[in-house]
Amino acid sequence: MARTLSLDYGDKRIGVALSDPTGLLASPLTTITRSNLRKDLDTIVGMVTEHEVEAIVVGLPVSLNGTIGSQGQRTLDFCDVLKEASPVPIHMCNEQFTSAEAERRIRESGGEPSKDRARVDAVAAAIILQEWLDAARPPVTHDEPPLA
Repeated sequence: MARTLSLDYGDKRIGVALSDPTGLLASPLTTITRSNLRKDLDTIVGMVTEHEVEAIVVGLPVSLNGTIGSQGQRTLDFCDVLKEASPVPIHMCNEQFTSAEAERRIRESGGEPSKDRARVDAVAAAIILQEWLDAARPPVTHDEPPLA
């Protein structure tokens, strides 16, 4: 399996995470401070090339009732443009609660999420990616005899 890049798209920043080459683990990579659409897309495509990425996963904010709100629509619009610029396939993944989970993890490691929003975005991208990797992995079977 090859590397997968994940994006947590926001109005001010885009959190970025990257899988390991085996496709098992996601790690925060960086945060892109939004400037203009062309530059943002060029940065993402550059990361795809640099890290030999074979797919991009974008977190889609879905409301608790299952609807797509204004941020979700902005994310979908961004994905439409990203699909035109990207040399690899784009996948969507529900990102519900990922920012809250990222903040919790940063607090547990002694950080202050309110002072480092960029880190929150990158950790949220890693959570999105890990959920997607876990869902894409075939289930483990226990048909093999136990190791002696």
